Amino acid sequence: MVFSLTGLAASSASTWVHHRILNDPTYASFCDVNATFSCTEAYSSRFGSFGGVPVALFGVLFFAFVLGVIALCSRSTVAASNLPGYLFALSTAGLAVVLYLAYASFVILKAVCVLCVGTYAAVIGLFLVSGAATRYPMTSLPRRAAVDFRTLLRTPSAITAALVFVVAAGAAIVMFPGTRVTASSVSLSADGTAPQAPTAAAMPAAQIQQLEQYLAAQPRVVVMAPSDGADVVIVKFNDYQCPPCRQTFMDYKPVLAKWMAAAPGKIKFITRDYPIERQCNNTVGQDLHPSSCEAAVAVRLAREKGKAQAMEEWLFANQPALTPEAVKNAAATVGGVTDFDARFPGTVELVKGDIVQAAQLKVTGTPTFFMNGIRLPGLRAEFFDAAIAWELKQVQSKK
Repeated sequence: MVFSLTGLAASSASTWVHHRILNDPTYASFCDVNATFSCTEAYSSRFGSFGGVPVALFGVLFFAFVLGVIALCSRSTVAASNLPGYLFALSTAGLAVVLYLAYASFVILKAVCVLCVGTYAAVIGLFLVSGAATRYPMTSLPRRAAVDFRTLLRTPSAITAALVFVVAAGAAIVMFPGTRVTASSVSLSADGTAPQAPTAAAMPAAQIQQLEQYLAAQPRVVVMAPSDGADVVIVKFNDYQCPPCRQTFMDYKPVLAKWMAAAPGKIKFITRDYPIERQCNNTVGQDLHPSSCEAAVAVRLAREKGKAQAMEEWLFANQPALTPEAVKNAAATVGGVTDFDARFPGTVELVKGDIVQAAQLKVTGTPTFFMNGIRLPGLRAEFFDAAIAWELKQVQSKK
């Protein structure tokens, strides 16, 4: 009961935070401490949802189901003796899921979600306690479950409770706000072209108004970047081994393509480098992304060959497997760079120039976006689109 209630509390809190992230563009989660300890990075990643439904909501349903099983089995002495086996089977399945999510969080995303850790601990505790309490061979569990199920069918109150749970679970999945349109649902097509961009038109007017009020209240800082006549200049401080940088690259690409087609020359997007690696960034305390300096240099050298976009797409597509040697090889095969080692020392100094600017702007993690000097919060693609529309309107109204 203790582990089940703990897991229900942690997964419920996770679901609430995920809901706020999806529906409030200005929301900052209480568990977002820094780039390493961040619930938002976990929830906003491709691992945060399954089939458009937040994984946290599945956690709520899992622990609610476990508590329901405990409640039903407590009504019968025979079923109560089988309860540890049922919980052990359920927690074994749950353990497989949380081990996968923990690997995705700690190894792939390199982010720690405190609320998620609470859920992991609850599943592991449930697994250990139920396993220790099981007195019958697990091979006999299907036969025992069949007997208990027949008893369940003869108990109207139990049937009613089961039906209520099924209906409530289905309603929660279908009606959860924002689960059908998420930032992670946007991706590049097979040929690398941008799909149709999510637009602010699909957002409730109240959310757009909330975002606009937030943007209007933000201070503007001086960000040194060439505008080339554009009305809106967006600067992204980026690390090619940063999973959220990859996500925003995919999510924002169709939005930027839409605006550049609809308002040619009015929007300029600039990528600045901020590798989380001490080889070229002495403002960070540890090497979270040990190939990011090479990646930044590779893109700069590929740009000289007119192949920066192809290089960026390759780096993000192969992000989990990046090594310095792999980046060098890709620079040659994808970016057409034949003198990487010779050019690296000079080019990495240019990367350090971006890092100096980032330090002046108090950038401490990636991705960090500035739009005409406004520091943007983490935005879903729809909110990013709405922010550009608002800023473009502000600039044009002053002309």
